[in-house]
Amino acid sequence: MTAPRTTGSVLARSARGRVTVVGSLNLDRSLYVHRLPPPGATVHARDELLGPGGKGANQAVAAARVGASVRLVGAVGDDDAGRLLRAEMATAGVAVSDLRVVDAPTGSATIVVADDGENQIVVLEGANGALRFDADTCPTSVVDTDVLLLQLETPLATQLVAARATRATVILNPAPMPDPASLTALLAEVDVLVPNRTELAALVGLPADVADTPLLAAAQHQVIGTTVVTLGAAGAAIVTPDDVVRVAARPVAAVDATGAGDTFCGVLAAGLAAGQQLPAAVETAVHAASITVTRRGAQRSFPTHDELLAQGGSTW
Repeated sequence: MTAPRTTGSVLARSARGRVTVVGSLNLDRSLYVHRLPPPGATVHARDELLGPGGKGANQAVAAARVGASVRLVGAVGDDDAGRLLRAEMATAGVAVSDLRVVDAPTGSATIVVADDGENQIVVLEGANGALRFDADTCPTSVVDTDVLLLQLETPLATQLVAARATRATVILNPAPMPDPASLTALLAEVDVLVPNRTELAALVGLPADVADTPLLAAAQHQVIGTTVVTLGAAGAAIVTPDDVVRVAARPVAAVDATGAGDTFCGVLAAGLAAGQQLPAAVETAVHAASITVTRRGAQRSFPTHDELLAQGGSTW
């Protein structure tokens, strides 16, 4: 695994709280079932929800909900879905001046959610695949921000340009996970890597079902820099060459895990941008994700700054 870079700026950013997200926007269709269908099987949905989604949009909204000043760099189609998503982002407090309209359909996702909160997701890339710029056309909001938050639902080359152009702390959520070898150049530009346990297993060359303890031990010996791995109901862990620090999640009754990882990433970015130390920002992000899983849908389930405080969380 090629290591993310490490800089002192990871732990103390400006209190201005500026976050720029370069990422995807989708129109989500969530179908609710009693159990996820095994291969070749058909199950009946008992309900559905339509709403905004995409990892980039989700993480931008999550950061804005807890008080960050957020700009979203992305692409939508010239269609009803694209206009809806632009309006939803603006309503959520996300600046949309860097959203491009391209000659492709707006991205979409179909999400199947089971009673236990687990899900399956199928994504149509659409306009997200057309988000491209180079060093000369990189948006100013990418260069001049406190935290740059990246994922992998838009072209890898675009993410690399953004990471190299920025002056900010770079957070990468490596999802969906590509061939790990393809991430070598991008990881060299990353300050904080935020995989889930399956993505981390792929990065360190272990089976997806490996237990947490050997997974974290492998990551500690292969990573130089900072990795924050999300562990579902077990919370998260901060992994550096010197230590592994676990951050426990509060026990909750999970209803829908959709968007929990995006909540975590967005709130983590907002915390670092506001000047939180990394352990405190991770603790806040874990708390926010634990609220998200108790609600249905993606963006509509994300907590606000006031909700975090009301439920006993610590914020900036």
